Parts: sequence; C-alpha cells; structure tokens
Amino acid sequence: MQERTELLYLKELGIDTNQEYVIFLRRDCPVCKSEGFIALNRIEVALGENKIIASLNIIENKTILQKGQAGLSQSAWKAVNAKEGDKIRLSHLQPVQSMHDVRSKIYENRLNESAFQRIINDIKNEKYSNIEIASFITACSGDHLNIEEIKSLTKAMIQAGSVIQWNKSVIVDKHCIGGLPGNRTTPIVVSIVAEAGLIIPKTSSRAITSPAGTADTMETVTNVNLDLATMKSVVEQEGGCMAWGGSIGLSPVDDILIRVERALEVDSVGQMIASVLSKKAAAGSTHVVIDIPVGKTAKIRSEEDAEKLKYYFTVVGKSVGLKVKVIISDGSQPIGRGIGPVLEIRDCISVLKNEPDAPRDLKERAILMAGYILEFSNVFKRQNGIQLAKDILESGKAWNKFQAICKAQGGFKDPKPAQFRYDVLSEKAGIISEIDNRRIAKIARLAGAPNSPAAGVYFSAPLGKRVQKDEVIYTIHSESLGELEYSSEYLKTQKNIIAIA
Repeated sequence: MQERTELLYLKELGIDTNQEYVIFLRRDCPVCKSEGFIALNRIEVALGENKIIASLNIIENKTILQKGQAGLSQSAWKAVNAKEGDKIRLSHLQPVQSMHDVRSKIYENRLNESAFQRIINDIKNEKYSNIEIASFITACSGDHLNIEEIKSLTKAMIQAGSVIQWNKSVIVDKHCIGGLPGNRTTPIVVSIVAEAGLIIPKTSSRAITSPAGTADTMETVTNVNLDLATMKSVVEQEGGCMAWGGSIGLSPVDDILIRVERALEVDSVGQMIASVLSKKAAAGSTHVVIDIPVGKTAKIRSEEDAEKLKYYFTVVGKSVGLKVKVIISDGSQPIGRGIGPVLEIRDCISVLKNEPDAPRDLKERAILMAGYILEFSNVFKRQNGIQLAKDILESGKAWNKFQAICKAQGGFKDPKPAQFRYDVLSEKAGIISEIDNRRIAKIARLAGAPNSPAAGVYFSAPLGKRVQKDEVIYTIHSESLGELEYSSEYLKTQKNIIAIA
C-alpha cells in the first residue's frame, strides 16, 4: 500500500458511533478529490505510529469542517490517541483477502481451519466493517457450521488473543447458554466454589439478545473492567473473579462479533459454542460445566436439540483441551424474580445473605450448579458436592467471599432501583399454567435493560401459583417514563404472555 502525502488536521466532533471507527470528511476535501474517496469507503488513518481502519462518512455542511480538516468518531479518536489539530495521513485499504472465504461460506461451502484463521485475524485487526462482520455472522448462523468448522472457529478465536497460564492443575468454570430470564446463578456459584478452595476465573460477556448478561449484572455492584494483570491478582487473592471478558483481551474477536450479533439479534449455535469455549480455554480453564435450559420458549426448545448441543460442546471442548460436563435443565419459566441487571443482582444478594424471602428456585439452581462443579473437579469427588455447596452458602461464607471478590475488583456499591414502575395485573383468578420467556424478556428489554441497568421486570407469578383477579403478576421497572410507556404499549398488543388456567 502506497502512503499518501496529503495531510489533514483533526477537529474533534464528539460523535459517538459505538465501537465502529468512522472518519468524517467534506466532499470538497482535497484528499477526497485526489484519492477518489466516496462515502462508506474503508480507509487507513495514520497518526504517527498509530493506525486504524475507518469507514468514511461525507459531510455536506461546510460549517462543520474546514477544507483541510477531518473528524473522527469518539472510538477512533481514542484509538489513535488524537488531540485537536493533530495531522493525519489517509490511504486506501487494500482488498481484504479473507472476504473470499466469507463469500465462499455465504454460498454454503465448507471452510477449513486456515480460512477461519484468516477471517478471525482480519476481524481482530479491524479490517472488517460492521456490514462485512454481519455477512460472516449471517453465513454461519442457523445450522450452517458443521462440527469440524466449529472446532476450527473455536481454535482460531483462541489463537487470536491471550491465554492465561495458572500454577494449578484444576481450573473450573461454568456457563449457561441463556435464553431463560433471570437465572443469574454465577455470582452465587463463583462465591461458593471459590470459598471451597477451587480456582474459578469467571469471565463473562455482556447481553446479546437477553435483558442482562453476567457482566452487565455484576457491573451494578462492582468494577468488571479488569485488565489481565488485575484479573490474575484478584483470582490469586480470592480464588475467583467475575470480570467482563472484553476488557481482558481473551478471545477478543468474540466481543467484536457479539457487538454485531446484538444489533442483528442473532445468537447462532456454532458461534455460541466457539464463543463460550474459546473464552474458557483462553482463561486457562480445565473443567467446565455447561447449563442448557430447555423449554417451549427458551433458547433451546427440545430435548433433541439439547442433546445435540451437549454432544457439540463435549466434542469441541475436548478438541481444545477442555473437560466439559453438560447439564440439561428445566427452562419452562424464569429463575428468580428479577429480570434485568439490578433486579437480578438484588436476587443474588438476597440468596447470598440467606434472607428469608430470597428466591428459592434461584438458590436451588445455584447450589445445584456449584455442587456439580465441586464434584466434576475431582477435588471433592468423594464428597456430596451439592451438600457441600449448600453448607457453604447457608453458613454465610459465600456472602463473605462475594464481598471480598467485589472489594478486590474495586469495591462494592449498592445497586440503585429504577424510578418508574408499572404493575401488570392478573386478568382473572386461577393457576399460572404457562409463561412465555421470550416475551417476558422482550418487555424487560423494551423497558431499557440492559443499557439502563435498573430497568427490567420483577416477576411474581411462577408456574403453579394461584392468583386472584387484579393481583400483581409482574412489575415493569424503567429509568425513564418514555421507555416505561414503550414497554407498556407493547404489552397492550400481546395476549397470554402468562397463561392462567
């Protein structure tokens, strides 16, 4: 690629384009004319030794930029460490060769490990626009990746980032594939397992299609943006951590893919397996317990699909050196009462504190998961793991460990509740017979979760409960009146989200 000599002066515009790098130029900018740049071209931007690849946006309003000026989106500005008046140099981006592989996948051809490595490395090096990433995700969605391709994608994602080495032979972890509102067992499970003496360096993603991810939830009470050195220090001190994987650089491409998947509302099986297992392997885990909830309106809807997924997780895990145990669980209704970051962590704290009105189903699910991890690790194979987990939780030691982990990560803060609420009432008396998990989750998202952490749904109507007419069956929480009205308007168009027989 030939460097150009034309320099432009930077002007800070303060435009947020999320994580996509964008450069802004006037149409009559000399560089645009000499290079033939047009809107949405991919351009290499160099400021000294710092280089990024950005998408071009053309500005028609001549009052925003002078002829010899350029603007950058906030993320691009930060990436090149720009200051007002800095000089940048622009050049054309050479064709991204791995897009040939993506196009091949779009036409349903099989890709080998080398092809996935080319794609993942180019995405890591930010050579793909969001449109090109979306093309790759779409080509791999549904059932378009066979098991060999999932293995190759997983290995490519591991190799693209850091891999942590620990001086212990057993490193445990857990993951739930999601699709079930609430079900925030991780803060409880990590606290129990770390208190038992095992090493559990838990890294989590933010929500993709759900109202909250574990990282979103933990962020309401402590810092989750740990760098690798801090994360290792927390684990060495307390035996566990609960950090956002994107801040650590483990499987960094996964967070780029998740950012686009979130916009598409796509969470494909092959990429989900590669996403989960690449981060576990990169975190240095040796034993991983996977929870697959199955239900009519959960992410996985049939036992047959769950068994297939179980096989994929086990085989792909083995190919990257992981021992994987898969639990297929009931996914017919939300677990716990809170749906949304703040509401979910309040449930967790209630369980950890052993409060009398803590959600029993969340407590039981967390004890079950922690017990499986303790037994699967082989460290406690001659003990009843579930009883050991229950004893640790009910003794108060898990609550102490949770606070210690939060303190090590930067401190503990009380989660703030939402200002606005709307009670949804039962239309008749009867027994709760069916719950639509997907629409309950959608209401929580429309109310603002997870971007507004206090937003969500407080669920009060588990299966089998007898309710009276006009009894509150759930409450929508929101941080703004607009989002509360948005979610309640959606509610008016829906029937039988909670069926009463």
